[in-house]
Amino acid sequence: MTLEDFRNWSRRIADWSATYLDGLRDRPVRAQTAPGEVFDALPATPPEDATSMETIFADFERLVPDAMTHWQHPRFFAYFPANAAPASMLAEQLVTTMAAQCMLWQTSPAATEMETRMIDWLRQAVGLPEGWRGVIQDSASSATLSAVMTMRERALDWRGIRSGLAGEAAPRIYASAQTHSSVDKACWVAGIGQDNLVKIATDSDYGMDPAALRAAIAADRAAGHLPAGVVLCVGGTAIGASDPVAAILAIAQEEGLYTHIDAAWAGSAMICPELRHIWAGAERADSIVFNPHKWLGAQFDCSVQFLKDPTDQLKSLTLRPDYLETPGMEDAVNYSEWTIPLGRRFRALKLWFLIRAYGLEGLRTRIRNHIAWSNEACEAIRARPGLQIVTEPRFSLFSFACTAGDEATADLLERINTDGRTYLTQTRHDGRYVIRFQVGQFDCTRGDVMEAVGVIGELAGG
Repeated sequence: MTLEDFRNWSRRIADWSATYLDGLRDRPVRAQTAPGEVFDALPATPPEDATSMETIFADFERLVPDAMTHWQHPRFFAYFPANAAPASMLAEQLVTTMAAQCMLWQTSPAATEMETRMIDWLRQAVGLPEGWRGVIQDSASSATLSAVMTMRERALDWRGIRSGLAGEAAPRIYASAQTHSSVDKACWVAGIGQDNLVKIATDSDYGMDPAALRAAIAADRAAGHLPAGVVLCVGGTAIGASDPVAAILAIAQEEGLYTHIDAAWAGSAMICPELRHIWAGAERADSIVFNPHKWLGAQFDCSVQFLKDPTDQLKSLTLRPDYLETPGMEDAVNYSEWTIPLGRRFRALKLWFLIRAYGLEGLRTRIRNHIAWSNEACEAIRARPGLQIVTEPRFSLFSFACTAGDEATADLLERINTDGRTYLTQTRHDGRYVIRFQVGQFDCTRGDVMEAVGVIGELAGG
């Protein structure tokens, strides 16, 4: 491909992209394809000779769009969003063109220094004190793994990275049952093990019970275990539950435990000052993660880990062989030393475009609208015969079920998603099968939300 071909195809793909986004409301949200259908349509062997871009692009149009679940669809109310505001998409195109490997300052000065500045912009936006620093990770899972590794090494006085865990007291990590499964996986990968992730009982509001945490730590110390850290939840995946942050952090601080707040979804909402009471006391944590690629609108992937003091994480993760040194710049910030992967993408550029293109107030308006529309949808569903609200709105997430029971609820969900006009997902709560309704797609409108409510009522027979 010549650069002139590249120029022409870039224009054509940009036109296709705009047309695709403009027409999403006319597409079914969830993929309407059977397992194996795309696989069977692809040749079993690779081509020996070059294929023209005309053919490649025609095959793309034939095979891919209709076999995708459309995450940017304005009636996508499943999971949490993986938003891609148009301004951040443009930044990603530039990043793709430069194709830099941003592992060190010397390999990417602009990327490194822009990342430092964007972390501080976001620190200010969510109301954390001056002095906090941070790093852009690929996902909250990586940030949580980094924090869990730091908990482990800090508790072991950094013996683990030298001699392993054999012969050591078992490090214990504490979290509530509402915490995301990425915490479980972090404990697996860090060699701590599932049995040493202690799930603490929750209170009537489904936040971690401080008294139960204190008792579990005391029991573990008495049993010869090694309490290492606490992972707190703000805006849990299942129903949006949040731990009592200030009370839990106070206990952890008394016990000398490292703390990490998982606010992957709900952290974006902290740009709205009126919502910050939900994580009041967060400035006492050691580490906080939130995903601008969820509710804030940054193109996936873009997860921000704030660190009150990065020293312990750097001590746990930094490895600098000779070939990664920058002579004469030993004090330069190299963000690969803050994270597990060595390779790093230029993720800060899309934050720079996003925040400037919409402004914090524009982003706040979207979040406030989503919360208001979620409350309105909740009340409309509550009024439908045969349906019941199971958990009330937390931020912009609530859950509901059929009064006829789990089988009817599961059947309703499948009919909703097969219908295609909207897309919802399920969870289990207090032993019940429930349907989650979460408003957060970047370009959705009140009309999109209420259309989804209408679909639910129609298919439920109400």
